[in-house]
Amino acid sequence: MTKEEVQQRVLKDGKPLDLDKFNWDEKTRTFSSSDNGLVIDFKDIYSYTFKTGSNCVFNTSSNCVFNTGDNCTFDTGSNCVFNTGDNCTFKTSSYCTFKTGSYCVFNTGDNCTFNVGSNCVIIRRDVYEVIEPEENIKIKLNDLGKKGFVVLDEKTKEEILEIDGKKFSKSIIRKALEEYFN
Repeated sequence: MTKEEVQQRVLKDGKPLDLDKFNWDEKTRTFSSSDNGLVIDFKDIYSYTFKTGSNCVFNTSSNCVFNTGDNCTFDTGSNCVFNTGDNCTFKTSSYCTFKTGSYCVFNTGDNCTFNVGSNCVIIRRDVYEVIEPEENIKIKLNDLGKKGFVVLDEKTKEEILEIDGKKFSKSIIRKALEEYFN
């Protein structure tokens, strides 16, 4: 896609964004702009990276990466990664990873991972569950149709279980059970 073709998909105040207001790397499929208030429409186009300012709206397909400021809205397909500021709204399909600031709302498919700031809520419509994760923890939702989540250890990428207020990695529990039963 040429820079001129990208320009037709990125609007500011209802008009195509000026060519000198954004960078486009066709080889890496990366769009970047420090402008705020953009409307970006890459629907039915896959595997792009977006780097923007705040107050942006994204309408994309799958396999996209987003690095944005605050107050952004996302309507995407599957396998997306989000690194954002505060006050963002996400509507996605499955297999997405979120790292956000505060006051975010998530409406997603299954197999999503969240690393969030304060005052965020995850609504599980498949099992009618509302999750209010603690600040600065990473969680992975249970499979589709099953309530709950597990906390992931950021350093080891292991699942952490909490029992009577104490946290244990699944590998430590598994090893202890194997030793006990062998």
